[in-house]
Amino acid sequence: MLPFIRSDLAQFTAYKPHPSSDTADSVPTQLDRLDTNESPYDLPPELKEKLAWTYQQVIETNRYPDGGHQTLKDAIAEYVNESAALSSSLFTAANISVGNGSDELIRSLLIATCLGGEGSILVANPTFSMYGILAQTLGIPVVAVGRNETNFEIDLKAAQSAIEQTQDPPIRVVFVVHPNSPTANSLTAAELAWLRSLPEHILVVIDEAYFEFSQTTVVGELAQYPNWLILRTFSKAFRLASLRVGYCIAHPEAIAILEKVRLPYNLPSFSIAAALIALQNRILLLESISQTLSERAKLIEILSQQPELQITPSAANFIYLRLQPKGLNSQDAALKTFHHQLRTLGTLVRHISGGLRITVGTIEENTRTVNRLKTALANLES
Repeated sequence: MLPFIRSDLAQFTAYKPHPSSDTADSVPTQLDRLDTNESPYDLPPELKEKLAWTYQQVIETNRYPDGGHQTLKDAIAEYVNESAALSSSLFTAANISVGNGSDELIRSLLIATCLGGEGSILVANPTFSMYGILAQTLGIPVVAVGRNETNFEIDLKAAQSAIEQTQDPPIRVVFVVHPNSPTANSLTAAELAWLRSLPEHILVVIDEAYFEFSQTTVVGELAQYPNWLILRTFSKAFRLASLRVGYCIAHPEAIAILEKVRLPYNLPSFSIAAALIALQNRILLLESISQTLSERAKLIEILSQQPELQITPSAANFIYLRLQPKGLNSQDAALKTFHHQLRTLGTLVRHISGGLRITVGTIEENTRTVNRLKTALANLES
């Protein structure tokens, strides 16, 4: 370690962008990349042409981007109200903050709430890893509780105990995903009731990255709970993963604080333009949702017929499966072999928390994935 680097960073491992890749090299295009929950569909050519025209005719690359994001915030607020069937005036730009992906917003939230020894965070594993990773890079303690091994509901008794017992520093932020990644389950009535019961000095972050697939949101409750904040992204249903645009919806006072701590000019002009074009053409882009949900249902139906697999119901654009238990040690080894064989056969999936998370791809990708899964299972049995 270099002498000027924080000693605790020696224990961290850098986030691996494609977790199923064996190296840091870019993933070969001939592989079916079903490991990162992206949309399998690129932007339609006519929207790419609009973006190209915008880049050529409108964007001045020698000028800084719009640092206030007012036009984009207005468009996001309109979409939030419309998609939740709310009054068109309920949420405005004052309720919106945008970031370089949701990751930047998560980091800003941590800086605004827990930095300087003022707080720790609570997560329920397995869940999205970046909450814990970003907290640790900032020196913020992470308190983790478990989930029910059958349906992946949060262990609410353990969570409440952690809230009551964690001191020096106390828990300041609770992170949940709705629906959860990697397990694809939505928040239950009991989980939501617990979140509603948390005191106002605890920030509740509800990550709705997969809202367009679940069509379930708690955004309508934000007015009642000023300590709630909802995260969303353009990386999934809106097909803009390469352009890194995330946003959050919250009480205007919380948004004002986020604006204080975010980096200036955090979104490039091209990303802002792409997000605006995506929102303006949302009916066209979101038409693919029905295809994804249909393919998800087919995948679950087919794979549920394999006696070696346990399939979890999904409210997202991915499914989570585990091998039927046959002894803990052999099961772990079998899952690792299973994952490696799928990659060898041409499909990347995410090996995480004792299971495999598989993004729903195109019809062709899903057909290949099913065939490769069956081949890999047959190889395990042989």
